[in-house]
Amino acid sequence: MRHLFIINPVAGKGNQLKNLEDAVRALSFPAETVYTTGPGGCERLAREAAETGDDVRIYACGGDGTLNEAVNGAAGFDNAAVTNVPLGTGNDFLKIFGKENLSRFNDLPALAAGPQTAMDLIDCNGRLGIDIACTGIDARVADDVGRYKKLPLVSGIGAYIASLAVNVVKGIGQQMDVTAGDLRFTGDTALVCVCSGRYYGGGFMPVGDNMPDDGLLETLVIPGVSIPTFVRLVGKYAKGRYRDFPDKIFYRQGVDVTVRSEKELTAVIDGEVLKSFEFRFKLSEKKVNFFYPADVHY
Repeated sequence: MRHLFIINPVAGKGNQLKNLEDAVRALSFPAETVYTTGPGGCERLAREAAETGDDVRIYACGGDGTLNEAVNGAAGFDNAAVTNVPLGTGNDFLKIFGKENLSRFNDLPALAAGPQTAMDLIDCNGRLGIDIACTGIDARVADDVGRYKKLPLVSGIGAYIASLAVNVVKGIGQQMDVTAGDLRFTGDTALVCVCSGRYYGGGFMPVGDNMPDDGLLETLVIPGVSIPTFVRLVGKYAKGRYRDFPDKIFYRQGVDVTVRSEKELTAVIDGEVLKSFEFRFKLSEKKVNFFYPADVHY
């Protein structure tokens, strides 16, 4: 078995990167370490490793974006499996194993010896995701967060709050044509969220009982709402309580979703930003093997 650590060197904070490098050197089995030098690097390295046909475990060391690249590189290869060693600020997909268990993914011997599961993937216009894809105000907020992080004295959560406030003031909804199974909706739309995992946006959990390997995607559609209604809904939505608002949050399971607009849309899949006038979200024919410590569960 080949063990390949693909490290995003800009993801770590403080001593995280050095601690990881020390942990890799201390392993009792041979392991390779490579560093990404820019966007797309992890995907390319993961695909090259998978295409050899050799059994390989790929450790995506970084945040959700690094994991997303590894997933896109290794998807569909039975000989390859991926995991996420958390160096990023979010690592939202790993929260499906319990927020309190994120540190278990820093235990490299436990990761190496752990089981693996073939996880479902979302296909969004050809880009694959293991966690959550969305379009609407949540995607616009995520797209703008990076801009506010560059401001002096603005922290990660501060940047998110600033982005949220500005986007709410600009307008919550956008004109969209939404098709999700038997649901046909045209008009002002706040957001469309398609879930394979459970967490995004630093801790939002729209569908808390979703299973990442059941062959079904879960979709939530929220039509345009007023600012007071949005403020009332957002906390419940973040906690997976969509069932409390069947007249304001529409739920569908196991359907393809198409979203169109005359104005360019922003979508986010596993934290990666896409732009288009039309997005199609569907269950991918490909799966990806994901491995994890034996003592954590989803």
